[in-house]
Amino acid sequence: MVHVEESRQLPRDFEGFGEEGFNPQWPNGAQIAISFVLNYEEGGERNVLDGDPYSEPYLWEKGASGSYKEGRHINGEQDFEYGSRSASWRILRLFAEFGWNFTTYAVAYALKRNPSFAKALVRDGHEIACHGLRWLDIWDYSLEQDKAYIGENIRVLHEVTGEMPVGAYFGRGTPNTRALFPEVWKQAGGEFLWSSECYNDDVPYWIDLPWEAELPAAEREGMLLIPYNYDCNDGKFHMSPGFGSSVAETYEQYLKNTFDCLYREGGKMMNIPLHTRIIGKPGRSEALRKFMQYVASKPGVWVTTRRDIAKHMRAKFPYKPDGAWQQASS
Repeated sequence: MVHVEESRQLPRDFEGFGEEGFNPQWPNGAQIAISFVLNYEEGGERNVLDGDPYSEPYLWEKGASGSYKEGRHINGEQDFEYGSRSASWRILRLFAEFGWNFTTYAVAYALKRNPSFAKALVRDGHEIACHGLRWLDIWDYSLEQDKAYIGENIRVLHEVTGEMPVGAYFGRGTPNTRALFPEVWKQAGGEFLWSSECYNDDVPYWIDLPWEAELPAAEREGMLLIPYNYDCNDGKFHMSPGFGSSVAETYEQYLKNTFDCLYREGGKMMNIPLHTRIIGKPGRSEALRKFMQYVASKPGVWVTTRRDIAKHMRAKFPYKPDGAWQQASS
């Protein structure tokens, strides 16, 4: 049963920044910030060899037709292996071609099983962020189990990469997980800069933490949220409604449409969620490359990591309680 810790719940907000909006004032007058995110999950998914009752049925090449099968499903296992063995390096080559960096939502045990890729990510300047200890739902965890799971995720990624992660997106947590990040990071001796456990805007923003309400304003830290999305997610090749079977041109056009809208509006950020085993297939990686060429041809585009978006926000709009941070530009 799901445990909801009332003291850890964050309020909903249906108004946001209203008609006037919020302009993050991107560096060098950039019109838009683009965050490519690589979800690295291969080796952290459900598998009988890791004590699970069946192989992972979700988000692999056969999609819904792959279905659930009791015990080991070798076909599904090997589609995940393609992501780590082959596609991971294709994606690194692609981003090296453009000189761009992405944020890796890294499942800790997955990256531990491919240490050469982990080292290459750090070598090339890509950000490593927490995406769970394994690629599993933990929705029924107790508060203490939740904290321990987050803490072990941080520890393993630090051990494997040599870098302490500064941000997180689990996507499969409990109703309490997102509120526990700042606390657990402190216990781990790290600095927590951002969370992406939200999908409700096109710009980063600070939130007040309810349990800090009684503290003096100078002692309140808040939490920076960098919204994520599903609509540009390459996982929709295997979801319904999706990008039209395996037809990569539909995906490419949707990314271009999204970019054009946000670029015209200005002061927005665009998320491009990727999965190694999905976008790393040759036909889809070519569509991504064409989109990257399109973006590279435009002036005023800041392609960056979520870590650097967080650093920009902290420098330009440092947290102040009760929304006062919006007027705190330096």
